[in-house]
Amino acid sequence: MIPSRMKEFLDSCLPAETWKNRLVCENSRRYMEFNALDVERLSRMGIEVDALGPHLVVCMWDEESEIEAGGYLVVDNLAMGQPSMGGIRMLPDVNPGSIHNLARGMTLKNAAAELPYGGGKAGIVAERSLTPAEHTQVVRLFARLIKRFTDIYLPGPDVGINDADMKTIAIENGLDATLSKPAEMGGNRIDQLGAAAGGTIIALKTLIEVMQKLGSLPQFAGMVIPSEDKISILIQGFGAVGAHAARISKDLLPEAKVVGISDALGYLYDSNGLPVDLLFQMWQDQGLVTKPYYLEYLLPSTRVPSHKYSNSPNDLLRESAFCLIPAAPIANYLDITAESQPSMVVRHMGDWQVIVEGANTYSPEPSRRAARLRMERSVYRERGVLIAPDYLVNSGGVIYAAQEKLIRTPDQLRIPDEMLGNRAAVDQWLAKYQHEFTELAEARRRAGEEYRQVIIQKNMIEFIDLLVSDSDMLPSEAAEKISVRRITRRESHKVAAEIMESMPAIDVSQTIQDAALSIINSGCPILAVLLPQGELAGVLTEWDITKATAKGISKYDPAELIMSKEVISADPTDSLLDVIRKLEYHEISAMPVVSNGIVKGMISSDLLARKSLLSLLQSQI
Repeated sequence: MIPSRMKEFLDSCLPAETWKNRLVCENSRRYMEFNALDVERLSRMGIEVDALGPHLVVCMWDEESEIEAGGYLVVDNLAMGQPSMGGIRMLPDVNPGSIHNLARGMTLKNAAAELPYGGGKAGIVAERSLTPAEHTQVVRLFARLIKRFTDIYLPGPDVGINDADMKTIAIENGLDATLSKPAEMGGNRIDQLGAAAGGTIIALKTLIEVMQKLGSLPQFAGMVIPSEDKISILIQGFGAVGAHAARISKDLLPEAKVVGISDALGYLYDSNGLPVDLLFQMWQDQGLVTKPYYLEYLLPSTRVPSHKYSNSPNDLLRESAFCLIPAAPIANYLDITAESQPSMVVRHMGDWQVIVEGANTYSPEPSRRAARLRMERSVYRERGVLIAPDYLVNSGGVIYAAQEKLIRTPDQLRIPDEMLGNRAAVDQWLAKYQHEFTELAEARRRAGEEYRQVIIQKNMIEFIDLLVSDSDMLPSEAAEKISVRRITRRESHKVAAEIMESMPAIDVSQTIQDAALSIINSGCPILAVLLPQGELAGVLTEWDITKATAKGISKYDPAELIMSKEVISADPTDSLLDVIRKLEYHEISAMPVVSNGIVKGMISSDLLARKSLLSLLQSQI
C-alpha cells in the first residue's frame, strides 16, 4: 500500500488528473514518472528544474503489500556517465524536494571525484517504529520497485539504511544492482570502513599543508597554522561518519586531539583531548555515547576539571577548536539568524580556523542556497574561517562504492537469476564462493582507499588555488566550479556511442510504404535499410519519402529505390565535436552510427541538444 504520508504529500501537490494520466501499473507496483519538461509539476513537489536536471523523478509504491512500502527516486544528471549513484534514505518525512537536493549533491560529488557516473538518490517513506522484520520487508519491496531503473540508478546506504540492507537489495536485484554490499558479496562496506569519514580527515590533513596560501586574502592576513600537536577537532554528530572520523584522525593526524563530540543525547568536551578509542568502542556497542560516558566516567569523578558535558548537543558549536567537522544529518548547522533553526547562529559560534563538512549540506533550492551564501559571507569572508564544502571532502563513500562497478564482478560470481529473491539459496551460494568474494572485496577496498587519497588531496589543492585566485569567490562557488569543470570536461570527451539511440531499420526487400510506417511508428527522422546479412545498404529520411511521393513513385516499390546509398555515418568512437562537424559540413540533421558495416544506433542534432549539456555548463563557468 502507498505510505499514508506519501499519499498526503502527493495529494497536496498533484491534481487527480495527473494521478490518472501518469500512473503506470506493473503487477502490484505503481509508478509516476516526471522529467525536466514537467517544470510546473516538479515545482509543486519542491523541485526547481535547471540546466543540470533533474533527468527523472519517480514516485512509486507497492499497492498490494500489507505493509506501507513506497518512496521516491531522483536521477538528477547523467552527464558524467550512466548509471547514477547515490544512497537510499529511509525516514518518515522524505519527499521529492529533499531527495532532489541530495541527488544534486551526488551529481556534484561524483563529478568532483571524477567518477564516470551520474548523480541520483532515493528515499523510502517509512516510520521509525518499524520492527527489524518490518524494516527488512520494506527494503525488500522497495528493491523490487527500483529494479525497473537499474540501468540508470545504483543505490547505496544513507540515513536509515545500512550495509545489511544492501545485501537484501542485492539478493532481490543481483550483485551488480547495488553498492556497499557486505564483504561476503565482494562489497566495500562503506559504513563499516568509514569511507566518507576518511575523506574528511584526508581533506583536513591536506588543508593544514596548503591553506597557508590563503594568507594573500585580507581575511586570512596573519594566519598561523598550528603544529599538529596543537590541532584540535570538534565533531558534531558521533555516528557513522563522525565516529569513524575520530578514529581515522588518530592514524592520519596522530598528534592532533579530538576535543569535542556530540550526539542526540548531548555533547562532551575536554581541552586535553577525549579518549577516542574508548568512545569509538562505546559507539560500536551501544550507538549513543555522550551521556553514557558522562554517567560512567565523569559523574563519579571530581578530578577532571577540563571535562565538560551538556545535554544540549548544539552547544558543542559554542566551543572553540582549530577545526569543526559537522557530521550530523543536519544540513543547516550554521546560519546568521535563528529563523531557519540552525544548530547554531553565527554570532554564538566558537572560534575555528576551518570547517570540513562531513554531513551533506548542499541544496540547489533557491532560498537555502541564498542562506548558505549569506552564511559563507559572514563566516568565511568576515571571520576568516575556511569552509571545505561537503561534496569535495566526504566523497569517500561513493569512491569506495564505485569500485564495485569499476572493478567488474566476474561472471562466475554473479548470483544465478533463478536464485534472486531466495535468501537461503543465495546465502548457500555465497558460502560456496566465500574465498573469491573475500579477495574481490579486498581488491576493491584497496582501490577505493588509494583513489580516495589521490582525489581528495587534488580537490583540496584545486579548491585553495581557486579561492586565492579570486578574492570575491565563496567556498561553495569554488566547489561548484570544480564539479562543473569536470562535468564539462567529461561532456567534451564523450563519444557517439555514449549518447546514440537505437535506429529503426527495414530490409532492402521491403517497400516505401513499409519505410514510411517505420518512420511514423518510431518517431525517428532517419531509417536504416539493411542487406540480408544485416549490413547497412543505405538510409531513408522523411524527405526522401516526400520527394518520392511528389514524383509519383509507387508506395509499393522497394525502399532501396529511393534510399541514399552514399551514407554519411559516425563511428562509435567519434567525439561529439567530430559528430557536430560532420552534421554541419554535410548539412544533415541525423546519421547512423556504424561499426564494420553494422548499424549500432543513430545520432542527430536533436539528440545532441537533448543529451549534451556542454553549452549550458560552459555558460556557468
